Parts: sequence; structure tokens; C-alpha cells
Amino acid sequence: MRSPGILVAILLIFAPTLPALAQTPKPVSDTAQSDWAHVGGNQGGSRYSPLRQIDRKNVWQLERAWTWRHGEFAKFPERRPFSGFHATPILLPEIAGGGLVLCTPGNRIVALDPGTGEERWSFDPQITTSKAPQRLKCLGVTYWHDVAAAAGQPCAHRILAGTNDRRLVAVDAVTGEPCAKFGTNGQVDVNPLFASTMPAPPDPWGVQFSAPPVVVNGVLVIGHINNMKNQFASAPSGAVRAFDARSGEFRWSFDPVPRNKEAPQAGDWTPESMATTGGANAWSLLSVDEKRDLVFIPTSSASPNWFGGTRPGDNRYANSVVALRGSTGKVVWHFQTIHHDVWDWDTPAQPMLVDVLKGGRRVPAVVVLTKQSLVFVLDRETGKPLFPVEERPVPTDGVAGETLSKTQPFPVRPPPLMKTKLTPDDAWGLTFWDQNRCRDLIAGARHGDLFTPPSDKGWIMFPGSAGGMNWGSGAYDAERNLLVTSLSRIGLYLKLVPRETVPPAEKFDPTRGAPMGPPGIIEGTPWAIEQRILLGPTMMPCTSPPWSTLVGVDLAAGEIRWSVPLGTIDKLAPVPIPPLKWGAPVTGGPIVTAGGIVFIGATGDERLRAFDTETGKELWSTRLPTSAHANPMTYQHDGRQYVVIAAGSHMFINAKTIDDYLVAYALPRKYLDSVK
Repeated sequence: MRSPGILVAILLIFAPTLPALAQTPKPVSDTAQSDWAHVGGNQGGSRYSPLRQIDRKNVWQLERAWTWRHGEFAKFPERRPFSGFHATPILLPEIAGGGLVLCTPGNRIVALDPGTGEERWSFDPQITTSKAPQRLKCLGVTYWHDVAAAAGQPCAHRILAGTNDRRLVAVDAVTGEPCAKFGTNGQVDVNPLFASTMPAPPDPWGVQFSAPPVVVNGVLVIGHINNMKNQFASAPSGAVRAFDARSGEFRWSFDPVPRNKEAPQAGDWTPESMATTGGANAWSLLSVDEKRDLVFIPTSSASPNWFGGTRPGDNRYANSVVALRGSTGKVVWHFQTIHHDVWDWDTPAQPMLVDVLKGGRRVPAVVVLTKQSLVFVLDRETGKPLFPVEERPVPTDGVAGETLSKTQPFPVRPPPLMKTKLTPDDAWGLTFWDQNRCRDLIAGARHGDLFTPPSDKGWIMFPGSAGGMNWGSGAYDAERNLLVTSLSRIGLYLKLVPRETVPPAEKFDPTRGAPMGPPGIIEGTPWAIEQRILLGPTMMPCTSPPWSTLVGVDLAAGEIRWSVPLGTIDKLAPVPIPPLKWGAPVTGGPIVTAGGIVFIGATGDERLRAFDTETGKELWSTRLPTSAHANPMTYQHDGRQYVVIAAGSHMFINAKTIDDYLVAYALPRKYLDSVK
């Protein structure tokens, strides 16, 4: 029996070179050397490893070293179709136990032996599923060393995590025992803070912690997923909150939406919109520069998606990277990538803190990857663009009650990482019949460049609301000045529908208004939203392949160095098809190593791949137990370099193949002995 096909899988998608320098800049975190001590490799999310045992000449010899399975779906069988395993492990330093630590979808924290995959300890916070969303999710955990603690003191080295039911958890990194002095026996219930922040969640399905917290100079900072922004103008607040990493005491909060006219972000917000607008939450990974006492917040659009008549103005601090002072939560600077977003183009990727070559010197930078396939490169201390950014005119004739921004920001360099204009002449199909139907579909809807306004006659989004780039973020090789990232290249057909024509839901249903789901009423507005993947009659995309790519960008020159298809669709096509490299449905991101290798899973074709960092040439691939949508990581243990990835599939790739594998690869010991 074939898989549900590319139709279902694509739902997720809405998931000249300068010479290399001889000197490599110091990483943002001093723990990110041979260890992979943070989900993003280091606190700045560069996803770079200095390891080079695995290189372009021997990568083809990689073999499976060990496999671990979390076994949790027996506990939550009803959640299995919605809860893929997407965590990236971290490797602790030996002083903290030296374990490989990760979380499961149900928030169990587990430490493994990095050489064998055997379980050393685990801690289960026993989440309350009645207070958690249907889709259980955990992307990783955070390691923190309390330098003020005496050597050997319990929880001097600790693991910090958030849960699906909105708690913070702290356990000893060596033993897994709860940190008794953190909150109440190692836990802080954040639900009262959510309930007291306007707009408050209308029900417990509203928000959840999935990305790990970050710690900046002893202050724990965490954002959250907002599952209701698609259907409610008054969705829950997107406030980012901070706590003492030692005691769990509340320290500060930052709400990107102002709640009074004195707030610095008030701008052109109206009193009504300040009271009723939520969202602008930070659901992706945050980044930290401890030296500068800065935490970088990637914010989403303000609520609701698709219609902004209830929130006029640019919605300052939404769709932005906001640099906050870690000790106080005060805004240092912000940069907005979209004004008045009505396309659900959140800031999806972890802000990448890297040193970019500019004018012959290294400049501390923030690289911002967007769903629109644009890359903004900013000065880390000021937020000013390192490459020019132009405010270009865009269409403003939206639906009644909507006031769109007259301009949108476009970086002059790098160029968009994919084509962003779709016309009827671009229609594609497996057959002429397929192509002609796609041409008619595009011609019958509003179409054009980026920022085509939402319409009650239907409109085309390309890329769609899942990118472009997404939460898999990118990786940066400083020796080569090279950014590597994955992209989806799939379009959407959407339509605003008068809300009175859509029957109301009896209860909150996350599929309403989602791609291929029934129309969903946007509460608090005159509209409902209908979404469809841009597909032809054979259920193949109306856009030409490749449908996903891996791209290398020279950040010194601001130029695309290479772009290659990522994945095959033989396992996902609705009809038998050869394993053509047309790109597979993709979510997840890469890592890069000093060995000149890019490692990435991310594709729906159930493979882990290695590419040449210099050229983008595919060097190796291996079949996984199921598709892997977590970012991989790498470390060295007992003289052997490992590459580890969670393979858990995804509800929108193929719910029937969701599973619980963590797989490690390494070079054969015989080979390593022979080259000593």
C-alpha cells in the first residue's frame, strides 16, 4: 500500500566566491567545541562543529552505531498520529555527567550513554494531557552551569525544559533528580501567568512550550507556541517570560503587543487593538549573546492570521527579531521583516549569531531567515542591516476593512533564495491536462509577486505560509563564510470567505482553516479562511520541481553560491514514480562541520544525507526507520565522531509512519584503527 502521497506530505511545508579565511572566529558559547551543548550547537544557533574526523573522502563509509527508542507512544496512544519525535539532543561536558540528553514528545527528559545509546537516567514530569494541545511536541532541553554553586552541589549542573502543559522543569544533569530549590520541587507552573495576561487563553489548548528555554547570565527566557492565532483575533498573548534559572522566581516579561499607549512599541496601535490583539509570540528557538547580555526573540505575526483590520498599523515588534537586555527584558533594538503581516509569515528560524566578513573585518551579526525566502543580515549590537534593505512598494488593495502597508522591506543582498513570483505561465503538471488545470487555477485567483493581498476571490501565495525557510533554521561555516539552509518551494491557494457562510465549530478544531481542512471562522472578524495546497488533478504540485532545495549562501559577498534539489518523491507520489531528485516535502534543517560536510534529514523520503559544503554535491545517504524532521547533531566520544538524528516522521508527512527512533552513525572502528 502506497503512502497517502505528496498531497498529505506537502501539508507540512506550510512547513563569485571569496577565498576561505585561515582564522575561525570564536563561537558564541565557550561550551560548543567538541561538545554539542545546545540544540543549535551553541547559544547563537550556528549549527557548526569543528570536528573533522568525518570528511568528504570517508563519509561514504558511515554505518549505524546504535539506535534508541523512547517507547512513549504506549503511554499516549491517542496522541501518536499528532506527535512526531523532533528533538535534537545535546552532549554535556564530562563535569556535568557527559550524557547525551534530550526530551520526548511527552516531555520525559532522558540521558543516554553517547557511545552506546543506553539509557542512564530519565525524569518524567507527568504532563496533564487534558491541559495540553492535541499535538505533543518537544524540540530539546537546555543545559546550565550554576557557577555560583559549590563543586559537587546538587544541581550545580542542571537541565532546564518547558512542558506541553506550560510548566518549567529543572533536574540535575548528572542524576536526573529534580532541583529542589527551583520552584516547587523542581517545577514552576506558568499557567497562572498565562491566565492573568490579556488576552488570556480561552481554553487549555491555546498555548504550549515546545522549544527549549535559553539562559542568559542566570536568567531563563522562554517563548511558546500559540495554536489559536489562525482562528481568533483575540488569540492568547505572545509574551516572552523570564525566570531566575536558579530559583525559578519570575523576573520579567516582554509582550510584543503594547497594552497601553505609554509602551515603547505603541506606535500606531489603537486602544482597541492593544486590548484585543494577541500573538506575535516567539514559537521558534531563541538565541543568546551572554557577553552583551542580549537575548534575541523571533516573533510571529500578531493575531489573527489572514486579516489585519482589527489591528491597524505596522504592528511594531511582530514579525521581527527583537534584541532584549537579558537582565531586564528591556528592548535594545528591533528589526521588522514584514509590516502588518496578513500572510502568516512568522519569523520562523532561530536568529543566527555569527561573525560575518564585512569590509575586511569580522562583524558580529544576526542572520534572519524568513518564510518569504529572504535573508536579512544585521549588526548584532545595533540591528542595522549589513547589506542594504529597501522599502519597496507593494499592493495595498485588500478586502474591505483592511489597511495594508504601502511598502515592505527587501534586502538588496542576498537575493531571494527561490523564485517568488508565480503566474499562469509557470504552471506545471505531470500531463498537459494537469498543467492546463493548474494554469486555470492560478489564472482564476489573484497572483503575482510576494505580498499579494488576501482576497475574497482567492489568491496565490508562493512561497506558502510554511516557507521558504522555517524552524529548521540554517547552519554557518565561518571558514567558508557560508550559510546553508533548506527551503520549501510549494504554493498555496487561499480564499477569505464571509463568516456567515461557514457553520461555527462546536469546539476548537485546529484543522479548521488549515491547509486542506474545512474553512475556519476567524473569530472577531467578518471572515473565515479556506486553504488548499496548490495541486493539480493528479495531486502533484502546480509549481515546477524542485519542490525543496538545499542552498549555500556566501554571507561575505551576499550571493548564492549553490542550490541543489533536496530529496526524492518516490515514496510520496500518488502514482508509481522513479526516485527522481525533484525535492521531497521538507521541514528541518542542516548542520555543518569542519570536515566540509553538511548533514541533513528533513525530507519525507526517509533519508539522512551528507553534502559537500563547497559545492552542494550529495556525497552519501542512508535509509532511516522513518523520516527525520529534527536537526541532526554531532560530537566526539572516545575518539569516534558520531552524527545523531531523531527519526519520528510528522503528522503532515505520513501519520502512519510516526515513530520514536534516535539513530547514531559513525565511521567503522576498523577504518579508524587503520588510519591511526
